[in-house]
Amino acid sequence: MTDNWATPTIRGYHAHVYFAQDTVAQARALCEAAARRFGVAMGRMHERPVGPHPDWSCQLAFKPAVFADLIPWLALHRAGLVVFVHPISDNELLDHTDRAIWMGAVRPLDLSVLSAGPGKLD
Repeated sequence: MTDNWATPTIRGYHAHVYFAQDTVAQARALCEAAARRFGVAMGRMHERPVGPHPDWSCQLAFKPAVFADLIPWLALHRAGLVVFVHPISDNELLDHTDRAIWMGAVRPLDLSVLSAGPGKLD
């Protein structure tokens, strides 16, 4: 019998802040504030779709210990920006679909670039 309630180890999280040409400055300010306040790693401001993401985005990478503080803060300060949050565990496809959290409109991801293997922390 398999354990349907087995929990994979979550090694970290990514929060992807989506933006457009007219919200670049807003997204940069939000991501920079999150990096300063919570010590999370801020990625580049991608002004084109990257990976599975359909919109321009900036990635915030963080450890599980930061989740309880960062996620509510992002919810309160995103000011209309879409934020996509997913764990990094044993299956990056599931992490980006069944295990994901959306703040704002759910956007269509390009799942063809994801594997059923472990996700990368960076």
